[in-house]
Amino acid sequence: MGSGHDAVAAELARRLTRQGHSVETADVLRMLPFGLGTGLRCFYAGMVGHAPLVYDAIYRGFFVPRGRLRGGTGPVAAPAALALGRALRDRPPATVISTFHLAAQVAGRLRERGVLRAPSVVLITDFAVHRQWLHPGNDVHLCPTREAADEVARRGGRRPVQVGPVVPPAFLAPPDAVAADGYERRFARAAPDRVPVVVSSGAWGVGSRLERTAALLAAAGYLPVVLCGRNERLRRRMNAVRGVLGLGWVTDMPALLGAVRAVVENAAGQTAAQALAAGVPVVSYRPIPGHGADGARRMAEAGLTSYARDEWELLRELDVLTADSRKRERRVAAGREVFVADAARVAADAERLVTEDPQGPAAD
Repeated sequence: MGSGHDAVAAELARRLTRQGHSVETADVLRMLPFGLGTGLRCFYAGMVGHAPLVYDAIYRGFFVPRGRLRGGTGPVAAPAALALGRALRDRPPATVISTFHLAAQVAGRLRERGVLRAPSVVLITDFAVHRQWLHPGNDVHLCPTREAADEVARRGGRRPVQVGPVVPPAFLAPPDAVAADGYERRFARAAPDRVPVVVSSGAWGVGSRLERTAALLAAAGYLPVVLCGRNERLRRRMNAVRGVLGLGWVTDMPALLGAVRAVVENAAGQTAAQALAAGVPVVSYRPIPGHGADGARRMAEAGLTSYARDEWELLRELDVLTADSRKRERRVAAGREVFVADAARVAADAERLVTEDPQGPAAD
């Protein structure tokens, strides 16, 4: 829906191409007829930005897992499955990899009905595994954490494997290899003697009380660097707040993360995963409803982040995590340890996994 799934797909395609595979990517929303995909994207953006309680109700009703997996959900998958099925008949793939939950429903549906002969791999990008990620037809599930892999297994998903989030290698580079000096000079000019922290609002620049959060951090002695994505109106509002620096779309995130001491995020998405890889502590605060709030809780439960429930907790966590503390060291180590395998190599090996274990753990 936003840019996170696209970023994961692009990085996965880059790795597979470097390994010698021929890769073709497709947006499952574009497969929907009559502009339905665009409508879904706009509807989702509108709910998250203007009617979060409505989205939370939809998420609770249709996404939260209940018991073990018994069958596919998501009726929107049917027309996309027809389109993908036609494409696969013309160009049969060796493997299909889904990086979006609707794509997982589509591929699982085709695999279950025998239209897709190749293994279907699902790369789960959410730290909280909701049921739209799971379809009994899919063969392998690549998970960001051990806890997510355990959840997939409990729900009856086949062959869960922990690989860690998928981010470009620049985020995993040693700190001294990241050219962050440009941002460091910029932050020093903007607010000398203040500790810079990123406040992330996703590609769409959405969140609850972002200006209040930024003002709170500025009053506490931090330099809030607010990532406004493609929301120019939000960027202008942020730059009007005293002591706050609002940025638009950032193309050199490794350098930016190398110049800050912490990230405050609200979606448990790609920015959080990138920060874990870069060794920057993450605090979740006022997460967007539905998968954002669930993901924030799961990340905190896994010991990867902090989940601040009020302003006092937010400042307390930042005070500790931005200092040279043992808690900061433990959090940085835990974040980097979650990257345990190359998702591209595991996905490319899916045919062997399926052959060696034809049935696999599945739903009752």
